[in-house]
Amino acid sequence: MSRICATLDDDLEAFRTRDLSHQGFPYLVLDATYVKARVNKRVVSRAVVVAMGVGASGRREILGIAIGDSEDAVFWGEFLASLKARGLSGVQLVISDSHAGLKAAISRYFSGAAWQRCRVHFKRNVLAKVPRTQASMVLAIISTIFARPDADHVEAQVKKVATMLKKSFPEVSTMLLDAAEGITAFRHFPQAHWKKLCSSNVIERVNAGIKPRTRVVGIFPNDAAALRLITAVCVDEHDEWLAAERRYMSQESMELLKDAPATVTPIALATNE
Repeated sequence: MSRICATLDDDLEAFRTRDLSHQGFPYLVLDATYVKARVNKRVVSRAVVVAMGVGASGRREILGIAIGDSEDAVFWGEFLASLKARGLSGVQLVISDSHAGLKAAISRYFSGAAWQRCRVHFKRNVLAKVPRTQASMVLAIISTIFARPDADHVEAQVKKVATMLKKSFPEVSTMLLDAAEGITAFRHFPQAHWKKLCSSNVIERVNAGIKPRTRVVGIFPNDAAALRLITAVCVDEHDEWLAAERRYMSQESMELLKDAPATVTPIALATNE
């Protein structure tokens, strides 16, 4: 069994450390999940971070996996630095939640890229600020922002929705204005991609596939055991993506990225409303 595990570990390590310079990855999606493992004879929560990229070909790839103490800026920074050291390039947009440590690491290692805050995570934050009886209504109003036909209408709708919510839900209105640029960064990119750029759902589905396997184990004996199982699950997902007949994003639409602005203009929120 030890020999089998050793062989498996070599293959999984090769996957996690493989060269990424074969193509550019305009879109980078980041997320984390948690497992229980023994560290220094104690059972503790361990952060497992996963990176997915959409390559210039329009296909998805799992780019990296790591496990560590927490989601702080140092841990995320080491992870993002390792991706760049392996050849990751061409990143134009990073999609994630608004975890402070992650945002700091993104700003440092992908300073030239735009950042899209996952709208699903944002809506969850909103839910904590409104009564349950009115949650559906508030979320429906916010959702109209993501259904606009072009960038100008997206920007206008942010202001309109913030104004609509200001009287009854001033805290939510302020949250929306503060988060406006992050939750609408998708508008700077090809419209054909908007639906897939608004959230980190694509990688959360990967994490959803990881969870049933880790629950069976319960508590891992160490980080290496957790990383072995989680990497194996990710490899299966990665291989399915590459073998799929249909690309995640069409090659024709990926060509439109050449016309995406090198710099983006934030939403002008100073109004007389």
